[in-house]
Amino acid sequence: MEKKTRQLKRIYSSFEKETKGYRDKQACEKGCAYCCSEAGSIDITTIEGLQIRNTMKNFPKPRQKALTKIFQKEIKKREKGINVPCPFLMRSKACMIYEVRPLSCRRIYSYHTCTKEKPPEISRQVMKIADQSIKKLQQLDDTGYSGHLSYILYMLSTPAFYQTYINGDFKPEEIMVFGKSHKIIINKMMI
Repeated sequence: MEKKTRQLKRIYSSFEKETKGYRDKQACEKGCAYCCSEAGSIDITTIEGLQIRNTMKNFPKPRQKALTKIFQKEIKKREKGINVPCPFLMRSKACMIYEVRPLSCRRIYSYHTCTKEKPPEISRQVMKIADQSIKKLQQLDDTGYSGHLSYILYMLSTPAFYQTYINGDFKPEEIMVFGKSHKIIINKMMI
């Protein structure tokens, strides 16, 4: 898994380098959290979820418990079609997991300050590079899955799924019902 984590970091680094020229003129700055609260789904791969989960282990126990409750509430709200802010968005509008944030967060930026009336303005070239990077992530995580952050983290908190994934096994039948109802994608089928 360490080798995959290193490759994940290389994919992130490559994306950052390839898109730097486009993002130099972005209006986004620390505390700007429109995308984290209004822009929609934060999809991740299982390998990204594992990295986030490992980061969460370093949080104080009360924060870990609070996040677990937030994830459970978010899953229920998402099942009802309600959009909710990212669970990792703090009151200060800073990100708890900024250093390990997934590619879906890394690719979003805007050339202007965003509002509901004026959503993010993003370069098509950056989105094209992001799509290529997502394919690389799915290839890297070929025995994993892609889906909303809360659902992937929920799956990783299930001991049976976690062990299957860590062992490099591939048993999509174990998550079939949950996967279909929550739009989880099997990365092996995407490649």
